[in-house]
Amino acid sequence: MTDLSRFPITAKWPATHPERLQLYSLPTPNGVKVSIMLEEVGLDYEAHRVNFDTRDQHSSEFLSLSPNNKIPAILDPDGPEGQPIGLFESGTILLYLADKTGQLVPQTPQAYYQALQWLMFQVGGVGPMFGQIGYFHFFAGKELEDKRPLQRYVDEAKRLLGVLDKRLEQREWIMGEDYSVVDIAILPWVRNLVYRYDAGDLVEFANFPHVDRTLQAFLERPAVQRGLKVLA
Repeated sequence: MTDLSRFPITAKWPATHPERLQLYSLPTPNGVKVSIMLEEVGLDYEAHRVNFDTRDQHSSEFLSLSPNNKIPAILDPDGPEGQPIGLFESGTILLYLADKTGQLVPQTPQAYYQALQWLMFQVGGVGPMFGQIGYFHFFAGKELEDKRPLQRYVDEAKRLLGVLDKRLEQREWIMGEDYSVVDIAILPWVRNLVYRYDAGDLVEFANFPHVDRTLQAFLERPAVQRGLKVLA
């Protein structure tokens, strides 16, 4: 039987099925990226809720796996060379799962690095910028009288959506005809921007029809629908 006891996180979130990949998460845009990926590739996993209301993310057990105190994080008992591995940062986890299973990632070096640059586009741009709109438009920041910070992020979100819309103008998915880890990284953030933060009108989302078309196709996928419900 797989023994994960050397990982302190399992003391707070015991593994009922230690032979399965352990997911520590919440249904945020970054969190659902990983649950959707797991559903898409068909890996067995066990999900554990990291409750922000009780500051679970600051517990010593969680920090032992995710020192940046952010979800999601994973503990894979069947890591490289058959040894357990713990990982944090959603972009890294997505790429790890794609490489582990050989699914949803291009297999040629040229196409692989093309995909990697779009994954970094999400990690460095889409996520941080859309998240700031969430704060300044939907959460506590909306109470601020000075609207310049919000406008800065609205302008940047429009620019990023324009980049995506141009990319999707003649493509079914961001990397072309094939659905990939890149779509799983980016589209949950677009979904959150429009439907959770209620910022569709604010960013003039109607001006980005190719992004909207791809988002709707993404949301119709059964694995996406299952992944969105994990820990909800």
